[in-house]
Amino acid sequence: MELFSTHTGIVGPLDQVNIDTDQIMPKQFLKRIERTGYGPFLFYDRRYLEDGKTPNPEFILNQPGYNKASILVTGRNFGSGSSREAAPWGLQQYGFKAIIAPGFADIFRGNCFQNGLLTIVLPESNVEDIMSKAQESPGYKLTIDLDNQTVSDRDGFDSSFEIDEFRKYCLVNGLDDIGLILKLESKITDYENTKT
Repeated sequence: MELFSTHTGIVGPLDQVNIDTDQIMPKQFLKRIERTGYGPFLFYDRRYLEDGKTPNPEFILNQPGYNKASILVTGRNFGSGSSREAAPWGLQQYGFKAIIAPGFADIFRGNCFQNGLLTIVLPESNVEDIMSKAQESPGYKLTIDLDNQTVSDRDGFDSSFEIDEFRKYCLVNGLDDIGLILKLESKITDYENTKT
């Protein structure tokens, strides 16, 4: 898992509430056995026209100034619905490093953290401010400082956010569950040696 400390990136504004995991990663792509290659299918039904190949020019992430976004800002209850882990995989493999919203579905948020994708909960007024700036100025950037738990821009916007200390530790150190276990490898080996 990649380390996350500080990231500055373009904001993609997806101004909608209750975006569920089927919209994020449609069910027809869940047959894949790999954990990779999900990026092209992200928001598939909205991102492409009916032929499934032509980018939909109306979809915000296909528009100039947003197509290289690495920070997604969206409405409350993002990631509701089923617990499919392919949803965070698709977001991350598309290029997103962080998602900002007034709230997330709990299972989705946990899956994001497990895969190194930072989810940030900010007050709705702050999210609306970021959303407006991103919509008015394609290419608008934010800086996320996980060490200091802040989100800021060059125009004076500055907001702090809360994050569970354990989740923060894992993200800053690039540790998923396997990485955490490997940090204890010598202790595990010592324990196993006392049992033989």
